[in-house]
Amino acid sequence: MSEAFDCAKCSESLYGRKYIQTDDGPYCVPCYDSTFANTCAECQQLIGHDSRELFYEDRHFHEGCFRCCRCQRSLADEPFTCQDSELLCNDCYCSAFSSQCSACGETVMPGSRKLEYGGQTWHEHCFLCSGCEQPLGSRSFVPDKGAHYCVPCYENKFAPRCARCSKTLTQGGVTYRDQPWHRECLVCTGCQTPLAGQQFTSRDDDPYCVACFGELFAPKCSSCKRPITGLGGGKYVSFEDRHWHHSCFSCARCSTSLVGQGFVPDGDQVVCQGCSQAGP
Repeated sequence: MSEAFDCAKCSESLYGRKYIQTDDGPYCVPCYDSTFANTCAECQQLIGHDSRELFYEDRHFHEGCFRCCRCQRSLADEPFTCQDSELLCNDCYCSAFSSQCSACGETVMPGSRKLEYGGQTWHEHCFLCSGCEQPLGSRSFVPDKGAHYCVPCYENKFAPRCARCSKTLTQGGVTYRDQPWHRECLVCTGCQTPLAGQQFTSRDDDPYCVACFGELFAPKCSSCKRPITGLGGGKYVSFEDRHWHHSCFSCARCSTSLVGQGFVPDGDQVVCQGCSQAGP
């Protein structure tokens, strides 16, 4: 008698039948599939030994079941993306989840370099300066009414310009006669001393420090011979063609202040009424 040749599971004879040999012994095809075959994640049917099986993230699929969940295109030989456990071909994924470039209107493909700002998306090569039209990339930029400018273009187009040197003011600066100036450009017309942060005046629209203005334009005190600028609340007295600081307007004989008092001219000097009546 010939030796028994039976299925390791159902014990039915395998003579004349198709079988599959394993380490545990031979199996008839139905027993082999029910014991070893994986279940398709899509159709929930066993993936038979003679079927092409695809595997992705701990899931098994028949070749025909491994397809885009939207357009049903086979993904067996196509690039695909998994979104919330659903398999999508690249076209369906881009249509559903990718952004449109605000410049060219084309899809910004997943994984491609892009820029996002203010709820909008651009291809990296489409995000250009509205002035020089060069890619902004990772450079600093300034938005303005829907446009985007690199810093040099924005400063050239919009930044205020110094009234003296005509160059742009990027930060700081001072205002003189309702015009912007670099702090280092606002200097005394006489001595070139910087005037920002200190008291100064002007003549014919030219700025002067107090010292230069006094030396060049202010009348001189008839007593101390120093300039009378009138700046900073300084008061002075004038008589005919002569001028005095308040503190210098005093009797030439007794040194009594004559501010608000009667006085008498005495040559190039002034004296109080008392000294005048007393005689020389």
